[in-house]
Amino acid sequence: MSGTPATAPEAEAVLANADLLWSADQVEAAVDRMAERISEQLAATHPIIMSVLNGGLIPTAWLVTRLQFPMEMGYLHATRYRSGLRGQDLDWRVPPSVPVEGRTVLVVDDIFDEGHTLAAVVEDLRARGAGRVLSAVLVDKLHDRKVPGFQVDFKALDVADRYVFGCGMDYKECLRNLPGIYALGRDESA
Repeated sequence: MSGTPATAPEAEAVLANADLLWSADQVEAAVDRMAERISEQLAATHPIIMSVLNGGLIPTAWLVTRLQFPMEMGYLHATRYRSGLRGQDLDWRVPPSVPVEGRTVLVVDDIFDEGHTLAAVVEDLRARGAGRVLSAVLVDKLHDRKVPGFQVDFKALDVADRYVFGCGMDYKECLRNLPGIYALGRDESA
């Protein structure tokens, strides 16, 4: 969503009419399973876990508390929209907060929708000299509009092709803090 943030009454009305897709318990169990898969591959690598702000903040926090191995943490904030509706070249609002040269980096974001921004972030980290770059998302949206040739390495849950929010994903900059994943009600539009 772009434009003006939702007012509290607007956000409350959207939530009241939303469909719960994944409960907090289901999300927690899915993050547990994803953390196990990540641990199997990265435990011996002393990776950098790189959160993509703002949406990746909550999934990253949940994930790293389940990873019981040495790691470094960082963040970045990149966009392709710059207040517009069509993507452009990658715009670093905040470049990677730690050096990545020669390191294994796990980029964590909230959702893999079409994937343009995530693919550009991964490509940029490789260009910065990262030894290996992997990606993890809380949610993979199921549709056929993905960036050709790019896929995420780890995902916790799938969702239908609807506008979703909660667990880091927003509705007009609100409702990121919800512990479950919701979709706009069928009678609402994004």
